[in-house]
Amino acid sequence: MTTTHTDNQHTARNQVLAIVLTSYLMIVLDISIVITGLPDIQQSLGFSPVALSWVQNAYLLSFGGFLLLAARAGDLLGRKRMLLAGLALFTTASLAVGLATTPAWLIGARAVQGIGAAILAPSVLALISTTFPEGAERTRALSYYSMVAGAGSAIGLVLGGYFAGQISWRVGFFINVPIGIVLMASAARVIRESELHTGALDLLGALTSTVGMISLVFGIVQSAELGWSSSQTLTAVASGLVLLAVFVAIEARAVQPIMPLRLFASRQRSGAYLARMLFLGGMVSFFYFTTQFLQRVLSYTPFEAGLAFLPMSLMTFVAAMRVPGLTRRLGNARVLSIALGLTAAGLLWLSAADEHARFAFDIALPMAIVGFGNGLSLGPLTVAGVAGVADQDQGAASGVVNVFHQLGGSLGLGLLVVVFASSNASGLTGVQLLSHRIGMALTGAGFMLTLSLVAALLLVLPAERTVAAQAGH
Repeated sequence: MTTTHTDNQHTARNQVLAIVLTSYLMIVLDISIVITGLPDIQQSLGFSPVALSWVQNAYLLSFGGFLLLAARAGDLLGRKRMLLAGLALFTTASLAVGLATTPAWLIGARAVQGIGAAILAPSVLALISTTFPEGAERTRALSYYSMVAGAGSAIGLVLGGYFAGQISWRVGFFINVPIGIVLMASAARVIRESELHTGALDLLGALTSTVGMISLVFGIVQSAELGWSSSQTLTAVASGLVLLAVFVAIEARAVQPIMPLRLFASRQRSGAYLARMLFLGGMVSFFYFTTQFLQRVLSYTPFEAGLAFLPMSLMTFVAAMRVPGLTRRLGNARVLSIALGLTAAGLLWLSAADEHARFAFDIALPMAIVGFGNGLSLGPLTVAGVAGVADQDQGAASGVVNVFHQLGGSLGLGLLVVVFASSNASGLTGVQLLSHRIGMALTGAGFMLTLSLVAALLLVLPAERTVAAQAGH
């Protein structure tokens, strides 16, 4: 009887895991599937080079901006209910993106899609954290989560390249519709509603955090076209910083904050949040600029560019599968430090590629190193980010992890778009100048990964050792 009950429990958990990971895969694919189609999107809808970055940033900003509110709503309204709502909005917005005929329409639909992802993502992570007990089972589940996050991004690049080159970039969004419908039906049948907690939604905190992040990134991106002395740039950046400071002050006083500041009391979690933000700043920029390099400098077709990411995709998958075993042997923080070091080294190697690059040595090898580091990183970052969190704070903690994930991506890309636009070299024009600018942006991405490693070494690793020492006593 006990064995049968245990088997049924194990089966039920795996069904929940399959649904939430497939839901998360859809989000991850949508971030990357658009990347290899960017040159075609730019040409077909008439985007300027700087405005093109908003195809990603509109999604990332609305994703990051609404995450905290959505995560808190999951604690209060139920994580199953929020998962279903997120799937419905994401699926509908995907259809709207696929039908877009103007830049404004596309950017607006991407922003709505980001809101759907913001509702969906914290429910995924919170359901994993509450379904699987802390320890080996949760580590295994989060390793699959990181594998989806890492390998899904690379798979999206290949699919996006294929669709853009062979059919249309729009197909990558249309396929979300049937997948989303199937996931909604499955989730409604399999997932049980989580325990509801009483409280109120911190709407003022949500408003100041969302508008603050959007204003800050908008100012940074606009500086690429208008310069840092522009009143529009300075006003946007200053407004963003002030609003984010107000947000922190609100959270310190709120009875039911969407970002409980007690989550930052742990040195381990704080270090994981900072390392994650820097990691994503480098990785989102890696995808964005490497795609531009492959298609616009090396003249790859969209599909060829997608295939060029396969060394990264395969190594991400291999590394993610090894995370549980390596974590048991070396500890979470050590695996994280090794991973971030490898990713930084691979990015800096890749940044040296120019218009004469050889695929095997200058592209494939550094991409394989980036992929291996990427596959090892996300699981340990997530484990450290939710370590020691009480059950009633799981939704909020998941929201904070995802906020730093998305904010890092949008801020990093925004900063490196500025680096790209302002990197000039005397005597260089055309493809050579473009190659130089992309190289400088990728160098910046490698620098962000180096800073992420520093955060892990100075904050996460010592904190994990302290916790282990205390547990030993």
